[in-house]
Amino acid sequence: MENNQDIGTLYLVGTPIGNLGDITLRALETLKSVDLIAAEDTRQTKKLLVHFSIKKPVTSYYEHNKRTKGEVIIEKLLIGKKVALVSDAGMPGISDPGSDLVRECIEKNIEISVIPGPSAVVAGLVASGQDTSAFVYGGFFPRQTKDKKKLMEQLAKEPRTIVFYESPHRLCQTLEEIKKNWGDRNCCVAREITKIYEEFKRGTLSEVLQYYQERNVKGEITLIIGGYKPETTIFSWEEIEARVGVLIGRGLSKKEAIKESAAEYGIPRRDLYNRLMK
Repeated sequence: MENNQDIGTLYLVGTPIGNLGDITLRALETLKSVDLIAAEDTRQTKKLLVHFSIKKPVTSYYEHNKRTKGEVIIEKLLIGKKVALVSDAGMPGISDPGSDLVRECIEKNIEISVIPGPSAVVAGLVASGQDTSAFVYGGFFPRQTKDKKKLMEQLAKEPRTIVFYESPHRLCQTLEEIKKNWGDRNCCVAREITKIYEEFKRGTLSEVLQYYQERNVKGEITLIIGGYKPETTIFSWEEIEARVGVLIGRGLSKKEAIKESAAEYGIPRRDLYNRLMK
C-alpha cells in the first residue's frame, strides 16, 4: 500500500496475555514511539506502561465507544499522528472492536502495521493435544439460547479442531451443552495461560466436566474441542431412504424427516434431498 506521507500509521500491537515477560522488543519500541495508545482496557494498559516506564497518552477504545472514539482516532491518523492499538491482553482485533478500526483505516488508505504478540487461541491450541493442522476459532461461546443452538448446528459436523473463549462461571454449563449436542469428544481447558496458576486439563468432555464441577473455577479460559470424526460404518442409500420413510410415518414432515435423517447419518441434507427428489 502506498501511504501518503501526511497520513499517520495505525500499529496493531500484541501485548502479554498474563506474563509481562512475553512482551516483544518491537512492541516496546513501538509503544515508546507512537503519539497515542488506544486501549480496550486503559487500566490494564497503564499497568503495562508503568512496568516498562513508558509515558504516552492513553485513550479508551472498546465496544461501547468504538464509533465515536474511532472517529477521533481516524482524525488523528489523517493529520499524521501515529497510533498504537492494544487489547487488554493478546492481539488486538481478535474478539474485540479493533477489527472495526482496521476496516475504517483500510477504507481511508491509512497504513496499518502489525507487531505480533501472544495469543491465547494459538497458545491453548498447541498445548491441547488436539489436531493443530487446521482449526476453527469460534470466539466467545454464545450466551443466548438461540445463538447456542445455531452454533451447535453449524459446527456439529466440523472436522477441524474448534477453539472458544469462555468465562469461568459458565464453563461447566458450556461443557454440558457441547457434550449434549456433539457427544463426548476429547477436549482441553486451557486456563490462566502464561500465569502462575496455568493449567491444561485434557480428557473427554465428561472427564473434564467432572473435574471442574468439583472445583471453584477461576481465571481466563480457552476451550479446545476435537473436531467431528464420522463413524467408520458405511450406510447404503436404501437404508437412509428407509429411515426417512419411518420418520414420515411417525408424523414428521418430509422436510423434517430429511433433516433428521441427514444429521443422524452424517451426510449433507442437500444431497439427501436431491436424491429423494429424483
